[in-house]
Amino acid sequence: MLARVVGEVVATIKHDHLAGQKLLLVQPVTPAGAPTGRVAIAVDCAQAGPGDHVLVMDEGNGAAQVLRRGRGAVRTVIVGVVDAVEAGATADRAASPPP
Repeated sequence: MLARVVGEVVATIKHDHLAGQKLLLVQPVTPAGAPTGRVAIAVDCAQAGPGDHVLVMDEGNGAAQVLRRGRGAVRTVIVGVVDAVEAGATADRAASPPP
C-alpha cells in the first residue's frame, strides 16, 4: 500500500524480532495523497523518515521474507520510499478491464 510516514515510535524494550529495527507510524494514503485507513506501526527497511511517502507491505509472510527471518512478531514493513506517483490516463487504463 502507499502510505505517508507520520511519526516515529520509541521503545526501550522490544520483542527479539524487533531488536535493532527502526519503527515508524504510517498513514495509508490515496495516490493523490489523501489519508485513508488506519495508522499502523511499521518496521523501516528503507531508511524512511517523517513526511516521506512510502511503499508498505502489510502481510506477515512477506514481512518475514523482507527481513530474511522466520515468521515472528512483524507484520508491517516499509519496503521503499516513493519518489513520485503518476496518475492519469495510464493509471485509468490499468484500473479498468480490457475491452
